[in-house]
Amino acid sequence: MENNGGNAKAASNSFLKDPHPQSKVKKVIGIVSGKGGVGKSLVTGLLACIMQSNGYQTGILDADVTGPSVPKMFGISEKARGNEEGLYPVESLSGVQVMSVNLLLPNETDPVVWRGPVIANAVQQFWTEVIWKDIDFLFVDMPPGTGDVPLTVFQSLPVDGIIVVTSPQELVSMIVGKAVKMAEMMKIPVLGIVENMSYYTCPDCGKQIDIFGKSHLKEITTQYALPILGRIPLDPSIAERVDAGRIQDITENWLESAKGVLEQLI
Repeated sequence: MENNGGNAKAASNSFLKDPHPQSKVKKVIGIVSGKGGVGKSLVTGLLACIMQSNGYQTGILDADVTGPSVPKMFGISEKARGNEEGLYPVESLSGVQVMSVNLLLPNETDPVVWRGPVIANAVQQFWTEVIWKDIDFLFVDMPPGTGDVPLTVFQSLPVDGIIVVTSPQELVSMIVGKAVKMAEMMKIPVLGIVENMSYYTCPDCGKQIDIFGKSHLKEITTQYALPILGRIPLDPSIAERVDAGRIQDITENWLESAKGVLEQLI
């Protein structure tokens, strides 16, 4: 596996796990949020599609085990397959490699009623037992908060950086701080912040309306000296395309800054 700085991380973190021997992953990027419902999985999917369409091979490790939504947004219905060598991720129509617990369950609506350590172990297996082929960017869609699974990802995977997803509500600024400080404690670089549901554009007059109140994004990014990587509007067409399994059809350039930051890592 290619990963700049991996040796230093391995020396300082005895919990770091080796990937599958046949895997080749250049950069691991965690997508995190301090709370649920802010669109973390959407941002994960969009970033994977953007980088894939720009000539990079991307993959998504869906670490949100109890609330997996990545396969649906890509329209993936087939199950993951494996053999004595390991598990293979399922490729979307656009070529994004995806591994999610929903790709292993008999029915995608089956609940995952597991305790924290079991969930954390499953996430580790998605790294150690899945054969990721020639990945430039592996995006890890993490569950919200600072519990077992985010801690497992930060300790077990050679994470090169995280992107924090937030929404305009004032309460979220405090929760963003928790996610940023956890990353700092684990010595993981924070690449920047993406704000979802930033505004709604009136279809009649074109005016941008702050449905969730005034954005606190600039205050947050100033406080933590982080760049703004994108602002995604509240747009019904986004939900329509995601629900239809066509996230790759979302081609707006809301995350252009994020693309630039990621390309700098390569």
